[in-house]
Amino acid sequence: MIASDSRKENEKAFISRMSTMGLRPGGNYKPENCVSRNKVALIVPYRRRKFHLKIFLRYMHPFLQRQQLQYVVFIIEQSNGSPFNRGMLMNIGYQEALKLGSFECFIFHDVDLLPEDDRNPYTCPEKGRPRQMAYSIDIFDYRQTPKQHLGGVSAFTVNDFQLINGFSNLFWGWGSEDDDLYRRVLHHNLTVTRITDDEPSFGNIVRYRMIDHRKENSNPDRDLLLNGWKYRLVNDGLSNLSYIKLHVKLTPLFTHVLADIRQNPLTSG
Repeated sequence: MIASDSRKENEKAFISRMSTMGLRPGGNYKPENCVSRNKVALIVPYRRRKFHLKIFLRYMHPFLQRQQLQYVVFIIEQSNGSPFNRGMLMNIGYQEALKLGSFECFIFHDVDLLPEDDRNPYTCPEKGRPRQMAYSIDIFDYRQTPKQHLGGVSAFTVNDFQLINGFSNLFWGWGSEDDDLYRRVLHHNLTVTRITDDEPSFGNIVRYRMIDHRKENSNPDRDLLLNGWKYRLVNDGLSNLSYIKLHVKLTPLFTHVLADIRQNPLTSG
Protein backbone atom coordinates (compact mmCIF):
# COMPACT_ATOMS: atom_id res chain seq x y z
CA MET A 1 0.00 0.00 0.00
CA ILE A 2 2.82 2.39 0.89
CA ALA A 3 4.65 1.55 -2.33
CA SER A 4 1.49 2.10 -4.35
CA ASP A 5 0.89 5.50 -2.71
CA SER A 6 4.50 6.44 -3.41
CA ARG A 7 4.15 5.57 -7.09
CA LYS A 8 1.02 7.68 -7.36
CA GLU A 9 2.75 10.63 -5.73
CA ASN A 10 5.72 10.28 -8.07
CA GLU A 11 3.40 10.21 -11.05
CA LYS A 12 1.58 13.33 -9.85
CA ALA A 13 4.89 15.07 -9.30
CA PHE A 14 6.05 14.21 -12.83
CA ILE A 15 2.79 15.44 -14.37
CA SER A 16 3.08 18.65 -12.37
CA ARG A 17 6.67 19.17 -13.51
CA MET A 18 5.74 18.57 -17.14
CA SER A 19 2.87 21.04 -16.81
CA THR A 20 5.28 23.61 -15.42
CA MET A 21 7.56 22.96 -18.41
CA GLY A 22 4.67 23.78 -20.74
CA LEU A 23 3.17 20.37 -21.54
CA ARG A 24 -0.52 20.75 -22.26
CA PRO A 25 -3.30 18.12 -22.08
CA GLY A 26 -2.96 15.44 -24.71
CA GLY A 27 0.84 15.37 -24.47
CA ASN A 28 0.99 18.56 -26.50
CA TYR A 29 4.15 20.65 -26.20
CA LYS A 30 5.31 23.87 -27.83
CA PRO A 31 8.54 25.65 -26.79
CA GLU A 32 7.91 29.03 -25.21
CA ASN A 33 11.25 30.67 -25.95
CA CYS A 34 11.62 29.80 -29.64
CA VAL A 35 9.69 28.90 -32.77
CA SER A 36 10.21 25.23 -33.53
CA ARG A 37 10.96 24.38 -37.16
CA ASN A 38 9.19 21.05 -36.74
CA LYS A 39 5.70 20.04 -35.68
CA VAL A 40 5.91 16.33 -34.96
CA ALA A 41 3.28 13.68 -34.17
CA LEU A 42 4.76 10.78 -32.22
CA ILE A 43 2.64 7.68 -32.91
CA VAL A 44 3.02 4.78 -30.45
CA PRO A 45 1.10 1.51 -30.96
CA TYR A 46 0.13 -0.03 -27.66
CA ARG A 47 -1.60 -2.91 -25.89
CA ARG A 48 -1.04 -4.31 -22.39
CA ARG A 49 2.35 -2.62 -21.86
CA LYS A 50 1.56 -0.35 -18.91
CA PHE A 51 5.00 -0.70 -17.34
CA HIS A 52 6.72 0.13 -20.62
CA LEU A 53 4.42 3.08 -21.25
CA LYS A 54 5.22 4.71 -17.92
CA ILE A 55 8.94 4.45 -18.56
CA PHE A 56 8.52 5.65 -22.14
CA LEU A 57 6.57 8.78 -21.20
CA ARG A 58 8.85 9.73 -18.33
CA TYR A 59 11.84 9.41 -20.62
CA MET A 60 10.57 10.79 -23.90
CA HIS A 61 8.89 14.02 -22.79
CA PRO A 62 12.08 15.53 -21.31
CA PHE A 63 14.07 14.14 -24.26
CA LEU A 64 11.83 15.80 -26.86
CA GLN A 65 11.65 19.05 -24.92
CA ARG A 66 15.43 19.30 -24.73
CA GLN A 67 15.38 19.26 -28.54
CA GLN A 68 12.96 22.21 -28.51
CA LEU A 69 10.44 20.38 -30.65
CA GLN A 70 6.78 21.16 -31.05
CA TYR A 71 5.13 17.77 -30.69
CA VAL A 72 2.14 15.70 -29.61
CA VAL A 73 2.37 12.14 -28.24
CA PHE A 74 -0.37 9.80 -29.47
CA ILE A 75 -0.84 6.41 -27.80
CA ILE A 76 -2.88 4.19 -30.10
CA GLU A 77 -4.28 1.30 -28.10
CA GLN A 78 -5.81 -1.82 -29.60
CA SER A 79 -8.70 -3.32 -27.66
CA ASN A 80 -8.71 -7.04 -26.92
CA GLY A 81 -10.16 -9.59 -29.29
CA SER A 82 -7.71 -9.90 -32.19
CA PRO A 83 -3.97 -10.49 -32.53
CA PHE A 84 -1.89 -7.33 -32.27
CA ASN A 85 -1.67 -5.39 -35.54
CA ARG A 86 1.15 -2.83 -35.35
CA GLY A 87 0.77 -1.58 -38.90
CA MET A 88 -2.94 -0.90 -38.61
CA LEU A 89 -2.44 0.95 -35.33
CA MET A 90 0.15 3.18 -37.01
CA ASN A 91 -2.36 3.96 -39.76
CA ILE A 92 -5.06 4.74 -37.20
CA GLY A 93 -2.68 7.04 -35.36
CA TYR A 94 -1.89 8.89 -38.57
CA GLN A 95 -5.54 9.43 -39.45
CA GLU A 96 -6.69 10.39 -35.94
CA ALA A 97 -3.77 12.79 -35.45
CA LEU A 98 -4.62 14.67 -38.64
CA LYS A 99 -8.20 15.06 -37.41
CA LEU A 100 -6.91 16.86 -34.32
CA GLY A 101 -4.24 19.10 -35.84
CA SER A 102 -1.76 19.76 -38.61
CA PHE A 103 1.66 18.12 -38.54
CA GLU A 104 4.70 18.30 -40.79
CA CYS A 105 5.80 14.76 -40.05
CA PHE A 106 5.12 11.58 -38.13
CA ILE A 107 7.54 9.52 -36.08
CA PHE A 108 6.29 5.96 -35.67
CA HIS A 109 7.75 4.66 -32.43
CA ASP A 110 7.64 1.35 -30.54
CA VAL A 111 6.96 1.75 -26.83
CA ASP A 112 9.91 -0.41 -25.77
CA LEU A 113 12.66 1.63 -27.48
CA LEU A 114 14.43 4.58 -25.85
CA PRO A 115 17.01 6.80 -27.60
CA GLU A 116 20.22 7.03 -25.59
CA ASP A 117 21.66 10.33 -26.88
CA ASP A 118 20.04 13.79 -26.96
CA ARG A 119 21.82 14.47 -30.26
CA ASN A 120 19.65 11.87 -31.99
CA PRO A 121 17.37 14.19 -34.00
CA TYR A 122 13.62 13.72 -33.73
CA THR A 123 13.14 16.43 -36.34
CA CYS A 124 11.24 15.97 -39.58
CA PRO A 125 12.99 14.25 -42.48
CA GLU A 126 13.29 15.81 -45.90
CA LYS A 127 10.46 15.19 -48.34
CA GLY A 128 11.15 12.03 -50.29
CA ARG A 129 13.68 10.82 -47.71
CA PRO A 130 12.01 8.95 -44.81
CA ARG A 131 14.43 8.33 -41.96
CA GLN A 132 15.19 5.00 -40.30
CA MET A 133 16.15 5.78 -36.70
CA ALA A 134 16.30 2.64 -34.51
CA TYR A 135 18.93 0.57 -36.27
CA SER A 136 21.52 0.39 -33.49
CA ILE A 137 20.02 -1.36 -30.44
CA ASP A 138 21.62 -2.66 -27.26
CA ILE A 139 20.15 -6.19 -27.46
CA PHE A 140 21.94 -6.61 -30.79
CA ASP A 141 25.21 -5.29 -29.36
CA TYR A 142 24.60 -2.06 -31.32
CA ARG A 143 25.33 -3.78 -34.61
CA GLN A 144 23.60 -1.85 -37.36
CA THR A 145 20.58 -3.59 -38.82
CA PRO A 146 20.44 -4.32 -42.59
CA LYS A 147 19.76 -1.39 -44.92
CA GLN A 148 16.31 -2.74 -45.75
CA HIS A 149 15.22 -2.59 -42.10
CA LEU A 150 12.58 0.08 -41.46
CA GLY A 151 11.18 -0.92 -38.08
CA GLY A 152 11.26 0.23 -34.46
CA VAL A 153 11.40 3.98 -34.99
CA SER A 154 10.96 5.70 -38.36
CA ALA A 155 10.08 9.20 -39.54
CA PHE A 156 7.95 10.25 -42.54
CA THR A 157 6.64 13.52 -43.87
CA VAL A 158 2.87 13.61 -44.16
CA ASN A 159 3.02 13.60 -47.97
CA ASP A 160 5.39 10.64 -48.16
CA PHE A 161 3.32 8.49 -45.80
CA GLN A 162 0.18 9.29 -47.77
CA LEU A 163 1.97 8.54 -51.03
CA ILE A 164 2.93 4.99 -49.99
CA ASN A 165 -0.59 4.34 -48.63
CA GLY A 166 0.77 3.88 -45.09
CA PHE A 167 1.39 0.47 -43.58
CA SER A 168 -0.29 -2.73 -44.69
CA ASN A 169 -3.32 -3.67 -42.55
CA LEU A 170 -2.84 -7.40 -43.02
CA PHE A 171 0.00 -8.31 -40.65
CA TRP A 172 -1.68 -9.74 -37.55
CA GLY A 173 0.84 -10.81 -34.92
CA TRP A 174 4.56 -10.11 -34.85
CA GLY A 175 6.72 -9.60 -37.90
CA SER A 176 7.26 -8.26 -41.44
CA GLU A 177 4.94 -5.23 -41.54
CA ASP A 178 8.08 -3.08 -41.51
CA ASP A 179 9.60 -5.10 -44.37
CA ASP A 180 6.43 -4.50 -46.35
CA LEU A 181 6.72 -0.80 -45.55
CA TYR A 182 10.28 -0.71 -46.88
CA ARG A 183 9.15 -2.18 -50.20
CA ARG A 184 6.39 0.45 -50.48
CA VAL A 185 8.96 3.18 -49.93
CA LEU A 186 11.29 1.90 -52.65
CA HIS A 187 8.42 1.32 -55.08
CA HIS A 188 7.55 5.02 -54.89
CA ASN A 189 11.16 6.07 -55.49
CA LEU A 190 11.68 7.35 -51.96
CA THR A 191 15.07 7.05 -50.31
CA VAL A 192 15.45 5.60 -46.82
CA THR A 193 18.07 7.63 -44.95
CA ARG A 194 20.12 7.14 -41.80
CA ILE A 195 22.02 9.74 -39.87
CA THR A 196 25.21 7.81 -40.63
CA ASP A 197 24.81 8.12 -44.42
CA ASP A 198 26.88 11.32 -44.56
CA GLU A 199 28.88 10.84 -41.38
CA PRO A 200 29.57 7.24 -40.26
CA SER A 201 30.96 8.44 -36.92
CA PHE A 202 27.43 9.48 -35.91
CA GLY A 203 26.65 5.81 -35.32
CA ASN A 204 27.20 6.27 -31.58
CA ILE A 205 24.55 9.00 -31.50
CA VAL A 206 21.63 6.89 -32.69
CA ARG A 207 21.86 4.08 -30.18
CA TYR A 208 18.68 2.76 -28.57
CA ARG A 209 17.95 0.75 -25.48
CA MET A 210 15.18 -1.83 -25.61
CA ILE A 211 13.11 -2.38 -22.47
CA ASP A 212 12.77 -6.08 -21.65
CA HIS A 213 9.49 -7.59 -22.75
CA ARG A 214 7.83 -10.89 -23.61
CA LYS A 215 8.05 -11.68 -27.30
CA GLU A 216 4.76 -11.50 -29.18
CA ASN A 217 3.38 -14.45 -31.13
CA SER A 218 4.69 -14.50 -34.69
CA ASN A 219 2.45 -14.04 -37.71
CA PRO A 220 2.46 -17.47 -39.43
CA ASP A 221 1.45 -15.89 -42.76
CA ARG A 222 4.01 -13.10 -42.77
CA ASP A 223 6.24 -14.57 -45.50
CA LEU A 224 3.32 -15.30 -47.80
CA LEU A 225 1.91 -11.80 -47.29
CA LEU A 226 5.28 -10.19 -47.87
CA ASN A 227 5.71 -12.02 -51.18
CA GLY A 228 2.49 -10.42 -52.45
CA TRP A 229 3.27 -6.87 -51.34
CA LYS A 230 3.20 -5.32 -54.83
CA TYR A 231 -0.34 -6.55 -55.58
CA ARG A 232 -1.72 -4.89 -52.44
CA LEU A 233 -0.18 -1.42 -52.72
CA VAL A 234 -3.29 0.47 -53.78
CA ASN A 235 -5.97 -1.40 -51.85
CA ASP A 236 -4.20 -2.26 -48.59
CA GLY A 237 -3.29 0.55 -46.21
CA LEU A 238 -4.74 3.98 -45.52
CA SER A 239 -7.07 3.50 -48.48
CA ASN A 240 -9.04 0.62 -46.88
CA LEU A 241 -8.45 1.28 -43.19
CA SER A 242 -11.44 0.17 -41.10
CA TYR A 243 -11.82 0.40 -37.33
CA ILE A 244 -14.20 1.38 -34.57
CA LYS A 245 -12.99 4.36 -32.58
CA LEU A 246 -13.99 3.69 -28.97
CA HIS A 247 -12.64 6.96 -27.60
CA VAL A 248 -10.13 9.77 -27.96
CA LYS A 249 -9.06 11.23 -24.60
CA LEU A 250 -6.63 13.99 -23.76
CA THR A 251 -4.71 12.75 -20.71
CA PRO A 252 -2.04 14.90 -19.02
CA LEU A 253 0.80 13.10 -20.83
CA PHE A 254 -0.65 11.86 -24.13
CA THR A 255 -3.60 11.73 -26.50
CA HIS A 256 -5.16 8.30 -26.01
CA VAL A 257 -6.90 6.69 -28.97
CA LEU A 258 -8.62 3.40 -28.19
CA ALA A 259 -9.67 1.42 -31.27
CA ASP A 260 -11.41 -1.85 -31.91
CA ILE A 261 -10.03 -3.68 -34.95
CA ARG A 262 -11.24 -7.05 -36.06
CA GLN A 263 -9.57 -9.74 -38.12
CA ASN A 264 -11.97 -10.56 -40.94
CA PRO A 265 -11.74 -11.65 -44.58
CA LEU A 266 -11.17 -8.08 -45.71
CA THR A 267 -8.19 -7.56 -43.39
CA SER A 268 -6.63 -11.00 -43.16
CA GLY A 269 -5.36 -11.58 -46.68
